[in-house]
Amino acid sequence: MAENRLYRSESDKMLGGVCGGIAEVYDVDPTLVRLLTLFIALTTGAGVLVYLVAWLIMPLESEVKG
Repeated sequence: MAENRLYRSESDKMLGGVCGGIAEVYDVDPTLVRLLTLFIALTTGAGVLVYLVAWLIMPLESEVKG
């Protein structure tokens, strides 16, 4: 079984590449991931904190695949 590691995308990013990386790993449209993140951020406020933490701890795509 292939190992899927989360990483920040370097090719499909708008801010930090977190949503683009999640979308690539789970093979979904990055726009859906971004909209879900925005919805969570606006409704709970925790989405911003989670995004920032993910930005800090997730490695770049080149570090994972490199």
